[in-house]
Amino acid sequence: MRDFQKLAIWQRSHQLTLRIYKITREFPKEELYGIISQIRRSSSSVPTNIAEGCGRNSLPELKRFLIISSGSASELHYQLILSRDLNYISAHLFQELEEDLIQIKKMIYAYGEKLSPTFKLTADG
Repeated sequence: MRDFQKLAIWQRSHQLTLRIYKITREFPKEELYGIISQIRRSSSSVPTNIAEGCGRNSLPELKRFLIISSGSASELHYQLILSRDLNYISAHLFQELEEDLIQIKKMIYAYGEKLSPTFKLTADG
């Protein structure tokens, strides 16, 4: 079992999730059960799946949860694009968040490769 809180990818994705929660407080209230709920869920899914994978006792399980985490990051990426296009966030803020998210995805991949040189971010592992 690995201590997920010590992982830089977990720390960074957790910080992004906190930032997403703060930003979405300013979204229109009618989006509470729409994009606010979706973007919060996908952002929190990234560090959640890293944590769950670290709690598993096998490398294949950890790899599987890293793949899920990467998928959640892609989902979040789209929701950020949508938020920008709906003018809920500025182009500048979108760029900041996108850059952070891209770095998180690279970190997930790098961690997976460190665990297993044949690591692939695909559904079949």
